[in-house]
Amino acid sequence: MKTTILVLCFLCATAAFGQVGQSALSNTPSPINMFDHPERASVHPMAQESNLLGESAYSYAKGEQPLSEFGASKYEVPLGDVAREYRKTHAFAKKADKVSENY
Repeated sequence: MKTTILVLCFLCATAAFGQVGQSALSNTPSPINMFDHPERASVHPMAQESNLLGESAYSYAKGEQPLSEFGASKYEVPLGDVAREYRKTHAFAKKADKVSENY
């Protein structure tokens, strides 16, 4: 009984201290000042065209590529197959000879 009263007093004290901190905040609203970037919205000429490839010439090819150039994709075993294999090995696993029950 004493411990529950002590715990109740402790909880009420922490709640009271939590409410005291709220009174330090001001309840008057203050507007948010957003910075303005007028150059971003103004009209100005576009930049000169530049080549993204640098000094190399632009090339374009059309056709088919052989599968050997793509490389072999890694085969991953589906999760369902892994679960079935695990269930089979678990069914045939060696079981304990003795069972000890301690109560």
